[in-house]
Amino acid sequence: MSDQLAIVLAAGRSTRMKSDLPKVLHEIHGKPMIDYVLDAVRSAGLNKVVVVVGHQAERVQQALSHHDELEFALQTEQLGTGHAVMSCRDQLAAHNGPVVVLAGDTPLLQASSLEGLVKQLVDNNASAVIGSANTENNFGLGRVVRSADGQFERIVEQKDANEAEQQITEINTGCYAFDSQSLLRSLDQLKPENSQSEYYLTDCPGIMQQAGETVLASCLFTIEEAMGVNTQEQLAEVSQAIQPC
Repeated sequence: MSDQLAIVLAAGRSTRMKSDLPKVLHEIHGKPMIDYVLDAVRSAGLNKVVVVVGHQAERVQQALSHHDELEFALQTEQLGTGHAVMSCRDQLAAHNGPVVVLAGDTPLLQASSLEGLVKQLVDNNASAVIGSANTENNFGLGRVVRSADGQFERIVEQKDANEAEQQITEINTGCYAFDSQSLLRSLDQLKPENSQSEYYLTDCPGIMQQAGETVLASCLFTIEEAMGVNTQEQLAEVSQAIQPC
């Protein structure tokens, strides 16, 4: 099997959790939530893993010391998901093949969904595959905008969406498969031209399309898998959905 790289984003603060503990270290049945994500990544055959750390970086690294062969990349400022992935430039430059980018606060992710993302990327010789899900409860989530013939056009974030775009029920799960070199090229072109003044990873697929590369959005995920944990209430909800080991 050729090497497959995963980048797990784990640099965020836990402001809405009302806790000093880094968000990804909040436990579900005695296990940090990021461990569930890393288990899914390994089960999907993603054999090279980089965890992007930032807030309380040393604490997160220490908590993950029991995992073999993890690499860490430091995001020194919180300037968006694109900026987080930029901190992995060295690993991307050294890797030639699929790379999956996902969040460390989504413990319900299934390995089969991640495998599906990579398969779609390889089978279609694509530069990017965006993992999507359908939900009526779409507030706050990035929308997948498609053309009249159903082709992927772009991802628009809630704060940047117009009224029509806010009605779209296909949402971005925050899980992506990229060709590593295409991702590197698109990161070089990212600009913080949005309401948050951040570098959005979600702008990379559009940059690839403008270069004539193949980009797909594939509804491989359930909305439960896409559920990020941002509050104590969501942590309790996810804990109910996960069976104790």
